[in-house]
Amino acid sequence: MRYFASLLFVVISILLPTTSNAAINNIPKEPAILAEAMLPAFYHELKAEQRFTAAWQSQTQQDIRLWRQNARTIVRNALLWPEHAIGFAPELIASEPRNGYRAERWLITLTPGNRVPVLLLRPAGEGPFGAVLLLHDHGAHFSIGKEKVIRPFADDSKLPDALAWVERHYGGSFIGDELAMQGYLVLAADTLGWGERGPLTYDTQQALAANFLQLGRSLAGFAAYEDLRLAAFLKQLPATDASKIAAVGFSMGAFRAWQLSALTDDIQAAAAISWMTTTDTTMTPGNNQLRGQTAFWIVHPGLAAQLDYPHIAAIAAPKPALFITGAKDKLMPATGTLQAYQLMQQVWQAHDAEQHLVTELWPEMGHEFAEAQQQRVWQWLSTVFSQP
Repeated sequence: MRYFASLLFVVISILLPTTSNAAINNIPKEPAILAEAMLPAFYHELKAEQRFTAAWQSQTQQDIRLWRQNARTIVRNALLWPEHAIGFAPELIASEPRNGYRAERWLITLTPGNRVPVLLLRPAGEGPFGAVLLLHDHGAHFSIGKEKVIRPFADDSKLPDALAWVERHYGGSFIGDELAMQGYLVLAADTLGWGERGPLTYDTQQALAANFLQLGRSLAGFAAYEDLRLAAFLKQLPATDASKIAAVGFSMGAFRAWQLSALTDDIQAAAAISWMTTTDTTMTPGNNQLRGQTAFWIVHPGLAAQLDYPHIAAIAAPKPALFITGAKDKLMPATGTLQAYQLMQQVWQAHDAEQHLVTELWPEMGHEFAEAQQQRVWQWLSTVFSQP
């Protein structure tokens, strides 16, 4: 019996085609990960599943005010950060007279364990003043944060660094000081990892974000919650006109500005320079966001399954909003920006407030907040805050 079984095996082996190791090695293999983009090879399938089920649907009979409330709750929950009922306990550390206004350095409590230095520019007079919360950019430049938008004190060793940064990205101007000279109360703080809240490097962002997740929290959510607290602090200052508070930012600061306006009505208006696009655009090979590190500050776990970036920004409607993006901005391809603008316009229209949304694509502009864009924002702010 064993003889016949062995003979049958030999016959079958002869009849079946053989494949050499060399032939096996020559079989084309599909990569599991697209190495240059660091995307899973099946990312198209994942993008197709992003139906943004919580987005405003203009063809439905849904009440726009109810949608706004529900969508804001979804975003707030995605921060993975609870409310902390603690006081700010502000402490004035230093002050410096400037041209028609005063620079002040304060310490305030934003969250338990986080006593944060902030810079406040206070115009001359009693007020109340229209106020601007400035949100600094990322730029992979961590040695300064708030000093990117407000001039450091004269004896601050960070002054040369700040001067070089504003020359590179802000047309040589500290935008906070420009606003203070126009009569606005201005506030800026370091986001965790920047300036006095470091040290952080480009490569260590990943570890910081992962460790937040391992603690059951989110780095992007923490940054957003601190921005909420900064807005609340600015609102309660006696010198602030609580009906005239704007958030303004460039690049990552622009993302933070429109996100903050979406999350709280402590902010009555927002101007965002060089940050608005769609997920479809960012999740495309060649896009800067695929490098990962900067994304840790703007990606909330699971939220992209329900709301795209313009959907989140539109929660701010019907409040005034200004979006400026450059057609030559390599970080924000114009196609995605225009798609996002269209989606936002639908929501402001549903509120019968399309005149409150201003979306601009500047033909000769790159990723910058130069003097021309600054003048446009100052003019827009003046118009918005002069309205009853």
